[in-house]
Amino acid sequence: MTCSVQAATTDRLSNSTSAAPVRIMLAQSGSMGGTIGNQEKSLSGSRDAEPARPAQRSAPKENRKPAAASGGGGGGNYDGAWSISSAGITCSDTFRETVVVRGTRMTGNYGGGSVSASGSVSGSGNYNGVGVTSQGRFSGRSGSGTFQRSDGCHGRWTASKQ
Repeated sequence: MTCSVQAATTDRLSNSTSAAPVRIMLAQSGSMGGTIGNQEKSLSGSRDAEPARPAQRSAPKENRKPAAASGGGGGGNYDGAWSISSAGITCSDTFRETVVVRGTRMTGNYGGGSVSASGSVSGSGNYNGVGVTSQGRFSGRSGSGTFQRSDGCHGRWTASKQ
């Protein structure tokens, strides 16, 4: 980098009692090396590192709550363990099972199913060789519905979130 010095000289009379002229050297700001605003001036006019850039402001972020994980992509949050109790209407059987809901999938020891964003539940399974289908609805921390078995028994079930 080449640096040129722009200077001017002027002769002024001193304020002292002697009448000898005083020579003053004036230079343009920044012409003696470096750049204007550079705190670390050098006579060569160069520097090894670039000056730090001012921090850039980002656009203000909206104050939003994070989206809750939901059981089905937008409805209630049904994720977690649910205790299911069922009782036959046309038979005397009762049954208890815990199922786990993750997203739209419901799984248990004897079967599985799906849960929609609105809480609609449908499932199927097999217990001791007897097939069963069920349907119903979860709402908040409870649910209810009906089931039908392949041996002709049908009944109702209730659920509570653990």
